[in-house]
Amino acid sequence: MTRIISGAAGGRRLATPAGSATRPTSDRVREALFSRLEHLDVLAGARVLDLYAGSGALALEALSRGARAAVLVDSDRSAVKAARANSRALGFAERVEVRRDTVERVLLGGPAGPGGPGGPEHRFDLVVLDPPYELDEQRLADVLALLVLHAWLAADALVVLERSGRSPQPMWPSGLEASGERRYGETRMWFADAPGPDEVA
Repeated sequence: MTRIISGAAGGRRLATPAGSATRPTSDRVREALFSRLEHLDVLAGARVLDLYAGSGALALEALSRGARAAVLVDSDRSAVKAARANSRALGFAERVEVRRDTVERVLLGGPAGPGGPGGPEHRFDLVVLDPPYELDEQRLADVLALLVLHAWLAADALVVLERSGRSPQPMWPSGLEASGERRYGETRMWFADAPGPDEVA
């Protein structure tokens, strides 16, 4: 059973996608991750981008704990159906946009959509990525680079990447600085920071 762990919707169950195309983050790993995010004070009022979102559990947990709004992206029909159903069931539908598309196509459009990158109000304070473990490292590096190149990240944004415990360190692009990792059993979480306005040359 997947559920919201804490916050306004704490304890509520989540629908999960049918089939094996998605891999839910375990409650134990989410609890550890969100304890760290709350310690870093990145959730309150944050705009959240959830890539390879599956059921939406990561973004919805963030909303339950004080995030302001979220965009969820997944190409799997069953995952998108579950994410939309979960958003409605938790009362978050007005604060959530779910996009059925590939992550690459969405990122190429920029945060304001087809018209190109938007202003700071369209950018994201927290980006969480939980790609399939079989996604190769170069393709993942290209996705991370698109976050920077197409202006998805707010100043001081945090990027969190979930991978297999056996995965190598991500190839972070210029514009993202590795800021630590945590291992939880077979899962590894990588963290990177976007520069704040005072750090940009």
